[in-house]
Amino acid sequence: MQKLPIGIQSFEKIRTENYLYVDKTEHIYSLLDSAGYYFFSRPRRFGKSLLISTLKEIFLGKKELFKGLFIEDKIEWNKYPVLHFNWTEIDYKTLGLEKTIEENLFYQASLYEIKLESKTIHSQLQELVRKLHKKYNQQVVLLIDEYDKPIIDFLSDEQIHIAEENREIMKNFYSPIKSLDNELRFFFLTGVSRFTKVSVFSDLNHLKDITLTRLGYSLVGYTEPEVHTYFDNYITKIAKEKEITEEELKQEIRSWYNGYSFGGERLYNPFSVLNFIDDREFNNYWFATGTPTFLVKLMQKGNYYDMDNQIMDLQTLGSFDIAEMQPITILFQTGYLTLIEKLDMNVYRLGYPNKEVKNSMLNMLLSTYTYQQKGYSVPLVFELKQAFLHQDFEKLFIHFTTLFAKIPLTPLTKL
Repeated sequence: MQKLPIGIQSFEKIRTENYLYVDKTEHIYSLLDSAGYYFFSRPRRFGKSLLISTLKEIFLGKKELFKGLFIEDKIEWNKYPVLHFNWTEIDYKTLGLEKTIEENLFYQASLYEIKLESKTIHSQLQELVRKLHKKYNQQVVLLIDEYDKPIIDFLSDEQIHIAEENREIMKNFYSPIKSLDNELRFFFLTGVSRFTKVSVFSDLNHLKDITLTRLGYSLVGYTEPEVHTYFDNYITKIAKEKEITEEELKQEIRSWYNGYSFGGERLYNPFSVLNFIDDREFNNYWFATGTPTFLVKLMQKGNYYDMDNQIMDLQTLGSFDIAEMQPITILFQTGYLTLIEKLDMNVYRLGYPNKEVKNSMLNMLLSTYTYQQKGYSVPLVFELKQAFLHQDFEKLFIHFTTLFAKIPLTPLTKL
């Protein structure tokens, strides 16, 4: 069996070192056959970086990497100059965002032996694209991954001013893109959230947001048929180890890691599926990679508890402003809530996508609202459950007394 590509985001490495690749090139082909300017949002650990890497290799003309895949004989394999920026790989927290972007621009220019003379990141991006276009007599491909990370990393109350500063820097950086229409062949921007007041959304009126459209439905994440096609041998082996039927195992995998919807069919979280196949155990893999502290505080501030059955329109879910953060919008964009049911035109009921997210979120909220130390909420719930089952009311009251003792007193507001 092929190796599992856990944490590997390089398409070239996956294809040359015998890692399993779930073929998404049919969906990518639809992108290449449509408009050339796209924005695409998905939660973290959902496959956005691998998608960007795949697009990069396509536009570099590396047909040999796509042998046996859908797209192999569907396109002309022309080679374009490609600029690839991944904001998860830059050290903006140490150097500052503007300086780090400038260093990235000079690095990208050095790859093509181009010298930049402009003094601002706005002008440097413009200069680099135009010089590439002139040097190779080819339009340029611009790929930007996790554009919003320099904002998301600073959304706590104490650092919100840095988020606002970074938003303005990014606004300045992206502003020349509209003027480069003749020089750009393809522009693809990914992120977790769509922030308002970033020029790429206001200035590029031909930027197509495919987050909740047909083109984006199954672009990343695993569909049910993909899980059964690519992981069937693994599932057969694990079912034998656990001494259950394959159908029983598939149902458990479905309840734990399936359930995400962005308007189309339900999707599995690829990071969690790969880790389960590797470990053979059901765990909270995706949730354990980190929940933003600002999100927990935002929910606590608004007294949000169980998030199932939330009602919201797509326009509100589509973007938000740093100054007016809507918890439901953030929970949806970051993957903690998903579309469950369409109720009316552009109005949806939202809820937890699966068991992994629901269990983890409720445990996190229990720890937060009861002021328990991290990791103590699950044992507490277990102990309370055991006390109820055995009708041990003495132990039950001891646990409740301990629980309430840790909750600080809140002064009553005078009427």
